[in-house]
Amino acid sequence: MRGGHHVSAVTDATFDLAAGECLALVGESGCGKSVLASALLGLLPENAETAGSALIGDADGVGRVDLLTADERTLARTVRGRRVGLVPQSPAAHLTPVRTVRSQLEETLRELAGVRKPQLRAAAEAAAERAAFPAGHLDRYPHELSGGLAQRAATALALIGDAPLLLADEPTTGLDRDLVDRTVDELRRHVGDDRALLLITHDLAAAERIADRVAVMYASRVVELADAADFFGTPGPRHPYARGLLNALPERAFTPVPGMPPELSALPAGCAFAARCERADEACGALPALTDGAACHHPHADVLEAPRA
Repeated sequence: MRGGHHVSAVTDATFDLAAGECLALVGESGCGKSVLASALLGLLPENAETAGSALIGDADGVGRVDLLTADERTLARTVRGRRVGLVPQSPAAHLTPVRTVRSQLEETLRELAGVRKPQLRAAAEAAAERAAFPAGHLDRYPHELSGGLAQRAATALALIGDAPLLLADEPTTGLDRDLVDRTVDELRRHVGDDRALLLITHDLAAAERIADRVAVMYASRVVELADAADFFGTPGPRHPYARGLLNALPERAFTPVPGMPPELSALPAGCAFAARCERADEACGALPALTDGAACHHPHADVLEAPRA
């Protein structure tokens, strides 16, 4: 950053994702979720630096690509849309404003699926139907669409390449509950058995609805990684922050997590959640490793507070 300062936007994030699986990445705004997504697609700003690896491909190494070290030509021609599909955080801004939804679908079909002009119209309508986008709105421009329609248009574009990994960054922001459920159900259904979904969301109800596993980020780090059934049920989250997120829900204890997260440019040497945590002690002055699914010196082992009637 200016003045030579550095911001650790994502630190030591480690997880895997298999075909047929949905991993929900959750956490407060500013914790690094969207930066992680941008890193996977090579969309970070020029002043960003990356280290480590992000491998996509078969477990035996065939066709593997390291997304963090791949050059722009590789990312543009073989990764984006083809191996990693993106449902963007702001679909209305992502769509080209001076072109209709139909023309954008047709262009994507030409580039990613090799569809030629005689079949383009029908193929665009099929792609729209796949994302529940109404055919009667295909000839509209992005500014003529509601938030829900723009979301479905962006989803239709993301699904065209049948990419092995679908990355959905806050795909339900601003939608009502019924449309949230319908959108995440569509994303999950299109994953099937041979594609994976990385769902980045603030919406814990949406994560509970479709996720197989949950990764919780806090202050740039993954602090919990758990099976969704265990996370949302019994025994519940092990990290105090993750447990606090669930207990803040209206249908649970409705108790807010106290305090505010630290600035990423001034992270403490030890546990970043210690200042907000009632379980913190002197041991938390050392940075905890992600062990047995939780990066915490004093993880919970008891049952999560039961939902209220």
